[in-house]
Amino acid sequence: MATVNTESESHSSESLARQENVKRILDSAERLFRHYGYSKTNVADIARDLGMSPANIYRFFESKKEILQGLCSRMLGAGYELALSIASLPISAEERLRRYVEMEHRLTVETMMDAEKVHEMVVVAIEQNWHVIDQHIDRMNEVLQKIIEDGIAAGEFPDQDAIVASRCFGASTVILSHPQLVAQCLSKENRASPAELTEFAIRALKA
Repeated sequence: MATVNTESESHSSESLARQENVKRILDSAERLFRHYGYSKTNVADIARDLGMSPANIYRFFESKKEILQGLCSRMLGAGYELALSIASLPISAEERLRRYVEMEHRLTVETMMDAEKVHEMVVVAIEQNWHVIDQHIDRMNEVLQKIIEDGIAAGEFPDQDAIVASRCFGASTVILSHPQLVAQCLSKENRASPAELTEFAIRALKA
């Protein structure tokens, strides 16, 4: 029994050590990507920043591309957690949808576009069409689906396919959370405002 416990503790210790190393690498990569840009930073730069060899980096990530995937997953995960908290608020489904879209837009403007270097990082990920982006869209659609189902059950929205409705709602408001589209539209006066677009999408759910 003691041997089993010792092996379990050893495995847990190794897992924690790995998580800590992964976090250190991602933190360093994000700092360097923000300062120098994704294209001008390589794995050797990250290793040097951490005082380790590139070989050590490759024990945890196969490439710089995979490191960026990890960073994007972490950033998107923060948005997902916020979306979950909004979905569980004791307010109407309609108001939760408003707050959801507002949160998505705010995160895009403040977090992903706070500097040109960060924008480059996100754009590279989107252009590569990595699985982390697809997974994020699926998870966010599931959050929207839950809110819409609540709205249907409460009589706020007419009976409809909540899965289709969530995908359509997400697609109709994607211009407010897609970094490239937001960058193009922020300074334009002939574009619908975030509030106008959100209200239009909500009216569509009620139709």
